[in-house]
Amino acid sequence: MKVRRVAEPQVSPDGKWVACTISTVSVEKNSRNSDLWLVPTAGGTLVQLTQNPASDEHPRWSPDGTRLAFLSRRSGSTQIWILPVTGGEPRAVNTAGLEVNSFQWSPDGKSLALVSEVFPNCPDLACTQEKLKQMETSPVKARLLDHLLFRHWNFWKDGKRSHLLLVPAEGGTPRDLTPGDYDVPPFSLGGPDGYVFSPDGKEICFVRNTDPDEALSTNGDLWLVPVDGSGEAKRITSNPADDTAPAFSPDGKQIAYRAQSRAGYEADRWQLMVFERASGQSRSLTAGFDRNVEDPVWSPDSRTLFFAAGDQAYEPIFKVSLSGGVVSKVLDSHSNGDLQMAPDRGSLVFIRQSLTSPAEIFSVRVDGSQLTPLTESNKALLEELDLREPESAWFAGAGGDKVQAWILKPPGFEPSRKYPMLLAIHGGPQGVWGDSLSYRWNLQVFAARGYVVMAVNPRGSTTFGQDFTDGIRGDWGGKVYEDLMKGVDYAISLGYVDQNRLAAAGGSYGGYMVNWMAGHTDRFKCLITHAGVFNLTSKWGVTEELWFPEWEFFGTPWTSRENYEQWSPHRFAQNFKTPTLVIHGELDYRVPIGEAFQMFTTLQRMKVPSKMLYYPDEGHWVNKPKNSELWYNTFLGWLDQHLKQ
Repeated sequence: MKVRRVAEPQVSPDGKWVACTISTVSVEKNSRNSDLWLVPTAGGTLVQLTQNPASDEHPRWSPDGTRLAFLSRRSGSTQIWILPVTGGEPRAVNTAGLEVNSFQWSPDGKSLALVSEVFPNCPDLACTQEKLKQMETSPVKARLLDHLLFRHWNFWKDGKRSHLLLVPAEGGTPRDLTPGDYDVPPFSLGGPDGYVFSPDGKEICFVRNTDPDEALSTNGDLWLVPVDGSGEAKRITSNPADDTAPAFSPDGKQIAYRAQSRAGYEADRWQLMVFERASGQSRSLTAGFDRNVEDPVWSPDSRTLFFAAGDQAYEPIFKVSLSGGVVSKVLDSHSNGDLQMAPDRGSLVFIRQSLTSPAEIFSVRVDGSQLTPLTESNKALLEELDLREPESAWFAGAGGDKVQAWILKPPGFEPSRKYPMLLAIHGGPQGVWGDSLSYRWNLQVFAARGYVVMAVNPRGSTTFGQDFTDGIRGDWGGKVYEDLMKGVDYAISLGYVDQNRLAAAGGSYGGYMVNWMAGHTDRFKCLITHAGVFNLTSKWGVTEELWFPEWEFFGTPWTSRENYEQWSPHRFAQNFKTPTLVIHGELDYRVPIGEAFQMFTTLQRMKVPSKMLYYPDEGHWVNKPKNSELWYNTFLGWLDQHLKQ
């Protein structure tokens, strides 16, 4: 909770400065606050630009570099504010009272493109405002549903759509550039904005999904719309899988983007594509590169693209020529992302972190030389701590395939002693324990409590090639379970793990696997399941993104009944014996709360020692500071109760 969280690096147009946000957490106030900061790209002292309890985020430079626009709730709703960099107070941009989700400057600095939620059947924004007011004040909170994806992640849709609007930088009534009953851009948990101005400012390229069944679709296509309103939006890609993250080349001739090839599969490989505007054709620059492309950015001469990509639990930086060819590595080790190009310095600016260091801003020359930290926001804090250097271990998993794991030893580790061990299981299942410091599942916190921590990347994990990622489909409790158990065997073989004091814990898919383990092994002294699936059939009927279970289990519960039944933990409840802590949030619409209640009820009915930590105000993740503190204390207390001698 004391970590200062650095994010959103934005290089100034002249390449001399980086704007960013630094967030601090207060457990006492149960709050998190972000402010804007500046740091020279040449290195130097951080300069704080804003200090407001309402949080200032999403900094974006004006094209002339004299102003920083940002999002803030200092007026009571999320609005765009503009701050003169040379001094003075920020002013709010009048956006007709609409809440702003994100925005970008036009190249001439006269306009702002913004994303806000509107009612698509409203003729104007005044109608949207009136409807929103009625919803807030009405004593009736009932909802009448007539189609799927009526709620998502942790919020209800209520008939609203995200649209792309244009407003003068001086303020005014926004103009809707993307009317219709579709979200622009589609929902995303992070990454680029999903829309971008052309270099000449005449068009915006954006992402939209027009498939009729959103709950079954992972699609997204690129569209171009004239900014002046002279014509309707035109679709420029028609791939049935997802196309996203458009980025114009500086010369305006190409649009780079990320694309998948298999519709309905959210964990398919992301390739780096380029759309040539003159020919209207797209081609892949990374067809032979078996990794997922993230954060692509152009070189100033429009000849090279730089990007991050996960590789064997790390996330290096790579580059590839516009003409194609070999993908080469620029910077290895740790986790790197949020890439920005410093135009006048030939450098990349990015976020870098590891299992021993929180996120900070770094720069590196485009040839990989002169890696330089630009921020060291947590230096004093880290000097007080004994964070353990992780060990990357490889062992033979199911079928003899190689499986990677991180091992963290507790402070003061003595090889001659026997230590209790926590097996940490990641979510997804197409996820990864990477070389990065999580705030929600912090492996260092577990190790500091006196446990050896083993974080295995079993079948289904990303960054080890698409075949390895695909290997979990239709086999949720099969090879991946064997990978994890063989990982435990490997840890015990090292000589310092007490085989009689083992625990396993996981969230989301990791929670599912803990529930599966409860019915298939007695080797753990205790288990912790967070947001885990208990009954695959009941979970199908209450989740929102139906494409996920229908891809993983080859259809619906009535067309693929055997797959749902074979891998459902609830069918093995008669074997439950291991003391289990169940954790879940009421606002979790991905794995709704009923899964946890079923698991806990079954444990209690089977007379298995168990507890449930229930959050009425959290979703799939636990985010509020006091709730997070309670999560860690309850988690560690359960381990201590069952594993400490």
